[in-house]
Amino acid sequence: MTGITLAIDAMGGDHGPLVIVPASVQALSHFPSLKIILIGDHSLITEQLIADDSSILERLTIVHTEQVIADELQPSKALRSSKNSSMSLALDYVESGHADACVSAGNTGALMVLSRLKLKSLSIIERPALVSVLPTNDNKRVWLLDLGANVNCDVDMLYQFALMGSVLAEEHLNYQPRVGLLNIGSEQNKGNDTIRHCSQLLSETKDINYIGYIEGNDIYNDKVDVIVCDGFVGNVCLKTSEGVADLFVNKFRNHLNRHKIKGIIAKWLFSELFKEIEQLNPDQYNGASLLGLRGIVVKSHGRADHSAFFNAIEEAIQEVERKIPDKIRDRLETVLIERHY
Repeated sequence: MTGITLAIDAMGGDHGPLVIVPASVQALSHFPSLKIILIGDHSLITEQLIADDSSILERLTIVHTEQVIADELQPSKALRSSKNSSMSLALDYVESGHADACVSAGNTGALMVLSRLKLKSLSIIERPALVSVLPTNDNKRVWLLDLGANVNCDVDMLYQFALMGSVLAEEHLNYQPRVGLLNIGSEQNKGNDTIRHCSQLLSETKDINYIGYIEGNDIYNDKVDVIVCDGFVGNVCLKTSEGVADLFVNKFRNHLNRHKIKGIIAKWLFSELFKEIEQLNPDQYNGASLLGLRGIVVKSHGRADHSAFFNAIEEAIQEVERKIPDKIRDRLETVLIERHY
């Protein structure tokens, strides 16, 4: 890994510096070429600065601000009151080129609005999309977008989401990913006019391996690598998935705790199964990317713990190394300009 600098909003999310600072220190320890700029309340940040090797803290810079965008604040109001906030300053570092990416667990709507304002969308892109990865059968992954950044999407937006998601997945998979549209049925006549028109456009695009419609019960069946939908549907899918995963994992753990002897035997007999069950933990996949921007922005779940926020940092690093915005831009220019967008 070559030298990478991340600007991190230290005040975002449910836990703020309590989680974000230790995760940042862990990342500095894990990635020797990484530098981190932590933006937030200096005293609260320094309270959490503990490192086995104090020399790694030489690669960490603290930028003090007491201004924080509240989670419940509407994006329009956040925009007016964002000056000198930890989130806004983190994006400023990316905009100026002093950081390669921004990571925040703060207000999603505010992050979306500020990112578009400061970093701008790639040419031709109408609106950036929020994308994250989910587990599927056989320890594989599927990328789902949009996750809530755009509640209402037209045909062009869904088409652009498919292109961007395909580029991101291909960088991770090293083969052309299978792309599907999330719909209420697999038959060609199912869905609304927007979905059907987008399906027709995707089927005519040679640069996308479009396989057609998939239904909600096939999200985890490894039928596709990229799933495209509007932000309303995507956010409901994501939150439902997280809830079901938490329910299953917690019920399993509670059962073993009530029957300790059986639990010990079960862990011994089914050790591999336990590893599979732990993979259902949503924290393993924390770190949603705002695709379509000229810079890299990764949104962590607001309730992320230490290890989950570390995963978001790692996602940002991977996107910097793979130069995701540049590759999306190149693919968009090749495909969309040919279609006279």
